[in-house]
Amino acid sequence: MEKSGKSEERMRLNKYLARCGVCSRRDADQLIASGKVTVNGEAARTGQIVEPGDKVQVGKRVIVWEERQRVVLAFYKPVGVVCTERDAHAKHKITDVINYPVRVTYAGRLDKDSEGLLLLSNDGDLIDAMMRGANGHEKEYVVKVDKEITSVFLTKMAQGVYLRELQTTTRPCEVTGIGKYTFRIVLTQGLNRQIRRMCGELGYRVQSLKRIRVMNVLLGDLKPGDYRELTEQEYEELYERAGLSHAGK
Repeated sequence: MEKSGKSEERMRLNKYLARCGVCSRRDADQLIASGKVTVNGEAARTGQIVEPGDKVQVGKRVIVWEERQRVVLAFYKPVGVVCTERDAHAKHKITDVINYPVRVTYAGRLDKDSEGLLLLSNDGDLIDAMMRGANGHEKEYVVKVDKEITSVFLTKMAQGVYLRELQTTTRPCEVTGIGKYTFRIVLTQGLNRQIRRMCGELGYRVQSLKRIRVMNVLLGDLKPGDYRELTEQEYEELYERAGLSHAGK
């Protein structure tokens, strides 16, 4: 663990990679399992502890942790952009559309066909806290479907829908009709393509899906492909809701 202005500390390798802004802890575990991470020249192990003086590499890149300003961006992900950093087959990746001087990665995903608010940060602890489904952080969406919405549909969506493919029932959630074919939904979990699967189980097909809020941060008037830094108030409230200290911004 090479250092630059860092107090000495032993920690799990996935946490170290997250703190360095490489990726989330979950993605770090995948990197380690794929054999792309080495510690002192040897293939890393899942769950491995790194200590001060260890040399950590991802491929040929040496990963060095530095005390630095923490950054959180609100980004409007356009339709067609894939939440990935390493998929060579993805035509449009997050890294292709974000031009920011500090390396950031995403906290939670939106599928390729969805659009809207995505939070990006160089703080691995924040990303990890936001991606833990058990924390119940709210995410709000506006969804348009292919046929007229009924009160029965809204009630079933709100009560929770059994997803046969995933063999699980979604958590109860807030659902409100806002148009003939459009509704607003607030989720506190992040199952893969959850809203699309929920609608499909009830005989509806999603035509458009936009995320307009993550916890306390709103999409606002951002345009597709644009981003902004969070305000100080947004930043402090986000860290508070995530259960983290915001000292050291």
